[in-house]
Amino acid sequence: MRVALIAGLAWDDWRDEWRLSLCAVLALVAVIAPLLLLFGLKFGLIGGLSQRLEQDPTVREVIPLAGGRFSAADIAALAARPDVAFALPRTRQIAATADLLDTQGKPMPVEMIPTASGDPLLGAAAAPADLLDVLLSQTAAQKLGARPGQDIETLITRQDAGQVQVRRLTVKVRGILPIEAFPRDALFAPLALLEAAEDYRDGRQVVGLGWPGSAPTQARTYPAFRLYARGLADVEPLRQYFSQQGLAVATQAAAIQQVQTLNRSLTTVFWLIAGLACAGAFAAITAGTLAAVERKQRALSVLRLLGFKTVSLLAFVVCQALYGALCAAAMAALVYALGATLLNRIFNQLASHLLPGHLAIAMLAVVLVSLLAATAGGWRGTRLQAAEGIRDV
Repeated sequence: MRVALIAGLAWDDWRDEWRLSLCAVLALVAVIAPLLLLFGLKFGLIGGLSQRLEQDPTVREVIPLAGGRFSAADIAALAARPDVAFALPRTRQIAATADLLDTQGKPMPVEMIPTASGDPLLGAAAAPADLLDVLLSQTAAQKLGARPGQDIETLITRQDAGQVQVRRLTVKVRGILPIEAFPRDALFAPLALLEAAEDYRDGRQVVGLGWPGSAPTQARTYPAFRLYARGLADVEPLRQYFSQQGLAVATQAAAIQQVQTLNRSLTTVFWLIAGLACAGAFAAITAGTLAAVERKQRALSVLRLLGFKTVSLLAFVVCQALYGALCAAAMAALVYALGATLLNRIFNQLASHLLPGHLAIAMLAVVLVSLLAATAGGWRGTRLQAAEGIRDV
């Protein structure tokens, strides 16, 4: 009952002095709203850029620049590393090509890229399960007029003693990748199909397809691999690892580092500005509370005379700070929403963006800072004696 009475008295007094209360609220909004917009820009622009980098698998790709000699066990060991999301052997680049016949029987050369389950470039598409199942890049599918489920004639050519020899395959298109996944003409196939094409061009027999040739004389080795880091933070450690192994690789570690450095710099700037703003808001609220206590000595003394205890007098001051903080938080959120909408239209993208959790934390911080400042400033009112405020001067 006493809590409700104190809260009601504080509300009536805060409302009666609405001009002073409004000034205090607007001063607090002037601190909160710019901080929300600044953090919204940081989270929207840098967070969005980081998210796009994370979602783009090509940013996490590690490409060997020089030919090597990797066994299947070597590639499997790479795939088993905790910082590697996908690793698969690659055959020689010159042997990883094929000619696809369009609807008019004209050949179109494409890259042959090995793929398997877990390939980041496939996205939601299923990896080819059969030796002659393939996926096409969008550019290749458009030129061929191909659709999922369609059979396409494929030519594997070689030169033997100056004569061109051709093997014909019928592959089934199991899916078409979006342009974002791979922008060139390509055929994604199981590694076994690329090994078969390489063996045929090297004159070795391909048992799975019934192609005659010489028997392999040694265990297969691969000159390169397809490898993707598990996350952005894993790209640079992988580059350093391969450098220590004497293998030069190409990565986008520099671009990733630039984004991460910018994110850290903006975070530091934001917290520096936020700290100074919070300190200023704390000092302003404390000074305003002290001024209010001085101005309301007579009223507070009368409350003391009526039997209100120290805690009740402090609660009176704190409640008024709470009303101001809640109003300021609501107005700041509204100002942020309007400002974010304007910024997003100016940048023509989601430049300023905050999650509901961010707003909730910001509003809670405003209330806590206001309550602490009001408590510090209102302590003066708890030492008033009943006679002080009503004594004639």
